[in-house]
Amino acid sequence: MTKIFKDAGLPNNVMQYFHCGTVDRLKQVVQSPDIKLICFTGSVAGGVAVQQAASGRFVNVGLELGGKDPAYVRKDVDVKWAAEEIVDGAVFNSGQSCCSLERVYVDESVHDEFVTAVQEVLAGYKLGDPFDPKTNVGPVISKKAAETISAHVKDALSKGAVNSTPQNQSFEAPPKDGNFVPPTLLTNVNHGMTVMTEETFGPIIPVMKVKSDEEAIGLMNDSQFGLTASIWTKDVELGHKLADVCLIYHVNNIQLLIVSLGCRSWHRVCQSLRLS
Repeated sequence: MTKIFKDAGLPNNVMQYFHCGTVDRLKQVVQSPDIKLICFTGSVAGGVAVQQAASGRFVNVGLELGGKDPAYVRKDVDVKWAAEEIVDGAVFNSGQSCCSLERVYVDESVHDEFVTAVQEVLAGYKLGDPFDPKTNVGPVISKKAAETISAHVKDALSKGAVNSTPQNQSFEAPPKDGNFVPPTLLTNVNHGMTVMTEETFGPIIPVMKVKSDEEAIGLMNDSQFGLTASIWTKDVELGHKLADVCLIYHVNNIQLLIVSLGCRSWHRVCQSLRLS
């Protein structure tokens, strides 16, 4: 990483990095008087450890932690277009993005049509070697991450969720070497399932049927996490009104963050006046 920045023209030693794999080493770094600003992006547990380590100092700490980003598909939406965008938002980078979609609420009147549209999109995706230009989805970061994602899916299925993923040869026979997790479409989900309440951070698309805007917004906010949310509708003005309760939201798109936006404490998501 440092070589890439150096090759791009960054002066020597402006950027330095090392692996900090233990709590003791983390404390040494955070508590060092040479460190004037701390920005951490990672898990809630990691953020708590950083904050605790910095508690004895007067130093700015920016934390961008877990997310459980929801999307709401209204009944007036262009279903096929929304399906394409939402699949991309959920499985982009194998679902390993701070703003990846982690749960989808769909108006009951278009629910079945939306599920079918998502299946059609997923049927054309390819899971495989990330260096292959034809690949849409590569591996996740580690074996532990793959195990966590799989555990979320198994928990949902054990509680009544349905695996509605379409047949796709690349999903069924991924490369043997690597932490490959196939994109998975889950239906008949609810908030009694881990996949709807805890950060999954993988290419999983759980879809829940709702009866109204009010129910959808209530479920979107029924989370200890937050970060971003999206509303999918032809009525853009109403979309902004519905999403106004969210700190960072999108209407009819995903991933395009306003990086100048200040960030305040929102459940267990972030703290600071910046986005890490």
